[in-house]
Amino acid sequence: MSKTATKTAEIAEFPAFDASQATDQFRAFAEKGVEQSKEAYARIKTGAEEAQKVLEATFEQAKSAGNELSLKSLAALRANTEAGFAHVEALLGVKSVAEFFELQGAFLRQRFETMVEQAKDFQAASSKAAEEVVKPAKTAFEKSLKELKVA
Repeated sequence: MSKTATKTAEIAEFPAFDASQATDQFRAFAEKGVEQSKEAYARIKTGAEEAQKVLEATFEQAKSAGNELSLKSLAALRANTEAGFAHVEALLGVKSVAEFFELQGAFLRQRFETMVEQAKDFQAASSKAAEEVVKPAKTAFEKSLKELKVA
C-alpha cells in the first residue's frame, strides 16, 4: 500500500466500541431521569396538598361567614316582625284619626332608621365575610410569591 492509502486508513479508523461504558452511561442517565422525576413528583404532591389545605380553609371560612350572615338575617327578620306586631297592637288602641297618623308616622320613621342600621350591619358583616373567605387563598398566594422570589 502506498503511504497515502495508509494515512487515509489511519484517519478513518474508529475507536473501539466499549459496551460497558455505554451501559454505565445509559444507567447514569436513567438514574438521573428517575431522580428528577421523583423530585418533580414530590413538588407536585406538595403543591397539591397545599392547594387542598387552602381550599378546605376557604370553604370553612365561607361556611362560617354564611352562618354569621344567616344569623344576622334571622335576627333582623325577628326584630322587624316583632316591631310590626307591636305596631298592629298599638293601632288597635287608637281613639282618633290624628292619633292614628301620629302613631303611623312614628312607626315608619323608626322602621326607616332601623332599616338603615340593619343595612349598615349587613354591609359590615358582608365585607368582613369576604375578607375572611379570601384570606387563606391570599396567604397561600403571598407565600408562593415569596418562594418564587427566593428561588
